[in-house]
Amino acid sequence: MPYIKPERILLKAHPEYTEKWVQDRIAEDPLILGLGELVLRDRERIQPRAGRLDLLLQDPDTKRRYEVELQLGATDEAHIIRTIEYWDIERKRYPQYDHCAVIIAEDITSRFLNIVALFNGTIPLIALQMQALKVGEHTTLVFTTVMDELTRGMVDEDEDAEAAPTDRAYWEQKVGTKETVAMADQALEIARTFDPTLELKYNKFYIGLARNGQPFNFVSFRPKKGHMTLELKLKQSDEIDAKIDGAGLDTLEYSKHWSLYRIRLGKGDIKKHAEAIQELMGFAYEYRNS
Repeated sequence: MPYIKPERILLKAHPEYTEKWVQDRIAEDPLILGLGELVLRDRERIQPRAGRLDLLLQDPDTKRRYEVELQLGATDEAHIIRTIEYWDIERKRYPQYDHCAVIIAEDITSRFLNIVALFNGTIPLIALQMQALKVGEHTTLVFTTVMDELTRGMVDEDEDAEAAPTDRAYWEQKVGTKETVAMADQALEIARTFDPTLELKYNKFYIGLARNGQPFNFVSFRPKKGHMTLELKLKQSDEIDAKIDGAGLDTLEYSKHWSLYRIRLGKGDIKKHAEAIQELMGFAYEYRNS
């Protein structure tokens, strides 16, 4: 196959490829941003006394909303302030949703990246650098994450109702079944190959792990009536994706907000995929201790 060297196109100075053209491409296929399987909720959304939000995207599963602001050329102070302002307006108008600000520009200099980074941690903020490339007779857009949202704390650090203690009977009778809760026992035996002192810890919305009486959730379990979801606390990577696909495991969508791989396990799956599950748990154990 012949190689074609791409040619960089500077959008700000281009007469045809305008900001509206970029908006159209993202609106047609939000997947090009690399932020997951998002859908378009609105564009040019009017903000009270504050202009218009370029794009409002949403995760159809988690309902999380992304307030996206575009700028051709290099980002500047006004672009950063506008992005944060629109994010703040939307989260106050619709507090029932989780919100994340997304800033996109052709050039995000180190100076402005440092400024944006100051907000990260207090404001969920993602910065994407955009490149327009001409390949032969075709033009494409490439988006690169130059600053991701600050990783939130471990599941066991959270102190809300999610971590409220329950017992095994609650999971067997109200959430899952004796059979699916027993799958957590099987998974525990695999987890104990890394630390034999681990025990199950029954919380309201998940079954976690405890070590010496303290939460130690590098993996967690959510038994249902017909299956159990195994959650592994891991940063997403091509290597992990390939191992999961190669093992033939049934995966649910990766949770970027909590940095969780989620695997759906049915009857007999833990025994069938024990080697792959052990390897994945090993990665999560190392990640937890890093």
